Amino acid sequence: MNRIARTLPRAASYWTAAAVAAIALWTSGAPSTTYPLYEAHWHVTAAVTNAVFAVYPAALVIVLLVFGDLADHIGRRAAILLGLAGMLVGTLLFAVAPGIGIVFAGRVFMGVGVGLALSPASAAVLEFSRPGRERAAGAVTTAATALGLALATLVGGALIQYAPFPLHLDFWVLVAVIAAVGATVWFMPRHTRDEARGAWRPRGIAVAPGIRLIYVVAALSMSTAYMFGAIFLSLGAQIAEQITHAANVLEVGAIMAAMSVVIGVTALATRSVRPRSSIAVGAIVVLIAFALLLDAAYTGSLAVFITTTLVAGAGYALMFSGSLGLIGQNAPAHHRAGTISAVYLVAYVMQGLTAVVLGLIATGAGLRSALDVGAAGVGVFALGALVTAQALRARQNAGVGEDARARASRPAITAFEE
Repeated sequence: MNRIARTLPRAASYWTAAAVAAIALWTSGAPSTTYPLYEAHWHVTAAVTNAVFAVYPAALVIVLLVFGDLADHIGRRAAILLGLAGMLVGTLLFAVAPGIGIVFAGRVFMGVGVGLALSPASAAVLEFSRPGRERAAGAVTTAATALGLALATLVGGALIQYAPFPLHLDFWVLVAVIAAVGATVWFMPRHTRDEARGAWRPRGIAVAPGIRLIYVVAALSMSTAYMFGAIFLSLGAQIAEQITHAANVLEVGAIMAAMSVVIGVTALATRSVRPRSSIAVGAIVVLIAFALLLDAAYTGSLAVFITTTLVAGAGYALMFSGSLGLIGQNAPAHHRAGTISAVYLVAYVMQGLTAVVLGLIATGAGLRSALDVGAAGVGVFALGALVTAQALRARQNAGVGEDARARASRPAITAFEE
């Protein structure tokens, strides 16, 4: 059998790259429904479980700083395979963990794996898009990540509530899924190294001068989404239990998954919206969502909390897909994965800080105080994204940045052997 016969076609590679993005976020969110069990079975505090959550973005940030542009040199397929290997090791450690120490180690490997795989997977979705459909790539990636988060909470909630081995079984399921996706990635087209860029070496990540304002808008937008997501991933199960008094873990998971479903639906429904407009509207929606969340916290209303998750999902989708869309349309192909990594870098730094700070506040002063602080932080970033998006609009209307858009219009699929 020759090499061409063993290589996935373009459409299959497109959906395989999207599956990697889904697996990355499933891996990210997998422990979210397990955190309360760690507190109950291993007698650890909320500060400790939030530290477990924060170790993940810390490891991921280090990977992005050192290896952020690795996929632009060794190729999307090779970088994705390295990332899936890291996710597999991390999930295996969770699956066998006898105590919190191994969980910390597993979370580090998860961060390393996602850091290596998510940026090249996001770039590959764009590059394997059909001609003329590039704008939809950010929406598809957003929907894929939302599906991953939904699977994390629903599969985890169902297995914890109704299956044996509640601390471990859901991670064994994820191990099998990662292995299956990895086997498919093996047959993706190989990326030809850009000889003009030379061999890869650790050098950090940089943003091309012509797209720096675009980068600032994208980074603020994704950071807003990730900070809001951190509240649901690190404190979500506790919020649902304490505010809604839900005791069934699957019910808690379903409530949390509702946000992910709305993220996916919103991303696909708005895939034709300009990224800049998506970010501006998303910032306003996120501010509304946090106002609802605060109301739910103080009234204890299940209806308000569910409404909050729905509105929050719409805001997250608009800001996340708008961020990827801006970079996808404007970053040069040979620097695309590195630029996406630079956006993820800021977002994960803010996500980790949010998790740690809110965990400490929740432990010392209570959940409502943590939500008050979280609302202020997310509000600042949302307003920053809105203001800079309007500044970008003014600049583009004045004709600045045409060279970046011209570079983005060049076919990117030529970087792959087919």
